[in-house]
Amino acid sequence: MNEILVAGVDTSTQSCKVRVTDARTGRLVRFGKAPHPAGTSVDPMAWWKAFQEASAQAGGLDDVSAISVGGQQHGMVLLDHQGRVIRDALLWNDTRSAPDADDLIIRLARSETSKTKTTKAENDESNKNPDSDQDLAMRGKQAWVRAVGSSPVASLTITKVAWVSRVEPDNAKAIAAICLPHDWLSWVIAGHGPAADQETEPGLEDLFTDRSDASGTGYYDPAADSYRRDLLAMALPDGMAEQVILPKVLGPHQVGAKADPRIAGRDVPGGCIIAPGGGDNAMTALGLAMQVGDVSISLGTSGVAAAVSPVPAYDMSASVTGFADATGHWLPLACTINASRILDAGLAALGTDYDGLAKLAEQSSPGAEGITLIPYFDGERTPNRPDAHARLEGLTLANTTRTNLARAFVEGLLCSQRDCLELLKRLGTTVSRILLVGGGAKSPAVRAHAPGILGMDVQLPRPDEYVAIGAARQAAWALTGEEEPPAWPVDIETTLTGAPCEQVYQQYLRWRG
Repeated sequence: MNEILVAGVDTSTQSCKVRVTDARTGRLVRFGKAPHPAGTSVDPMAWWKAFQEASAQAGGLDDVSAISVGGQQHGMVLLDHQGRVIRDALLWNDTRSAPDADDLIIRLARSETSKTKTTKAENDESNKNPDSDQDLAMRGKQAWVRAVGSSPVASLTITKVAWVSRVEPDNAKAIAAICLPHDWLSWVIAGHGPAADQETEPGLEDLFTDRSDASGTGYYDPAADSYRRDLLAMALPDGMAEQVILPKVLGPHQVGAKADPRIAGRDVPGGCIIAPGGGDNAMTALGLAMQVGDVSISLGTSGVAAAVSPVPAYDMSASVTGFADATGHWLPLACTINASRILDAGLAALGTDYDGLAKLAEQSSPGAEGITLIPYFDGERTPNRPDAHARLEGLTLANTTRTNLARAFVEGLLCSQRDCLELLKRLGTTVSRILLVGGGAKSPAVRAHAPGILGMDVQLPRPDEYVAIGAARQAAWALTGEEEPPAWPVDIETTLTGAPCEQVYQQYLRWRG
C-alpha cells in the first residue's frame, strides 16, 4: 500500500514547526523547525519565511496530500484591499489593549442597560448604584460571556482592533480584512498574499478559519456558529464592521482550499488540500485525542488548562473562556500569560540549569518554608491583572535560601496552573485525567511536584509536538472525509504520582489575594 503523507504545521509564538506524517498511522516521517522573532508585535512575513525554512528542513512538501495549520490564538492580522499587511500583527501576549478591553466591557453593559427597562430587582438594596464602575464591569463581562462565551481581556483580538482604531486611526480606516495567524498562513499556502503572482487578485474572500480559532476573537459566537458584527462594530470606525471581510468559518474536517503547487502537493495527483486548521489549544487537544473528562495542562510560553466539553461553557465570572474545539465540541479553558518562562526566571536568578533547579527545590520542603512566588512577570490574564508584576512574599532572614527560592519558583508555576484547574472544576467540569504537556513539562522539578500541587496523579504523554500532530491529524481527517478523525496512538510515557500538598496551594491563595 502506498504511503499517503499529510503535514501538520504549528505556527506558534516562538517558532514554526512542520511535521510530515503518515496519514494512516500518525507515524512521524520528516520534521522541520525555524524560529520566529521575539516580541509581542511581529511582521507576519516572518511567519511565512519561517514556514518556508521549516518546510525545507522537513524535506519539502511536494509529496504531501493534505496540510493543516495550527497557530497561536488571538493574534490580529490586518489586511488592506490589496491583501497587504497594514501593520505588524499584535500577538496574544501583547497587553497594550487592556484599557480597550475595559472600555468594550463598559460599553456593552451600558448598551444592554439602555435596552432593558429598570425592574424592582435591579433597584433593591444590593444594587442601589447600578451605574457604579464595578457593577457596570461585572454586568458587561456577563453580557460578553452570554454573547460569545468570553469576556474581553487584552489577549482577545477584538481588543487589539479597538486599540488600532483608537491609537492608529489611519491604519484602522485602511482595514479590508481581519484574520488570525493560522488563517493568514493557510491563505498564503493557498497562493495568496506574499505567495501570489503580482497580477492576481488579492483573494480576500478566500480567507478561511475554524470554530476553535474564531471563538477566540471576541466577535464570533461558537454556539450559534456566527460572527457578531454588531460587537465588532464597537471596535472599528463607524460603518466599517459590515464591510470588513472576515474568514469563512469551516467545519471540523471541511476542505478550505488547495495549496499552491509551488508550496505543497506538486507531485500529488489532484494536489494538496488545506484543512481548516485551528487554534493551538484545540490542535493540542486533537493531537492528544482528548475526550470528555480529560484536562490538558500545557506549559509553554503560556500556561493553558483545557477540558473537552459536549456543551458550551458560560462562566459568568468571566475567568474561563468558552472556546470551541476542533471536533465540533467545546474547549473551555483558563490561560495564564506566564508559564515555562517562570522557570527560566528562576534559572537566571539562581544561576543554575533545569536539573540544578530540581535538585535545589528537592532540598526544600512543601511551601518553601513560607516563601511564595506570585509569578506574574508579564502581567497576567488569569486572574486578569495585566499591569501586575511578579513578587516574592514571606521572605525572612531565616528562609531566604537558594533551596527555598528554587522551590518557590516551581510551586508558583504549578499553583498558577492549579488556579486554572479549579476554575474549570467550578463550571462542573469532570476531571478524570490530567495530561501534562509542553516544554515546561520536561522540567524535572515540575514532574516531581505537579501531582502534589494539582492534587491528583498526572499522566505525561511522551514529549512531542502535539499542536503539529493535531494539525496533521486534522489534515488526514479532511483527506478521508470520514465522520471521525483517524485513530492515532498517543504514547503515555509515565504516570506521575505524589502525596497531595494542599497547604502549598492554600498558602499561595493567601498571598495571591
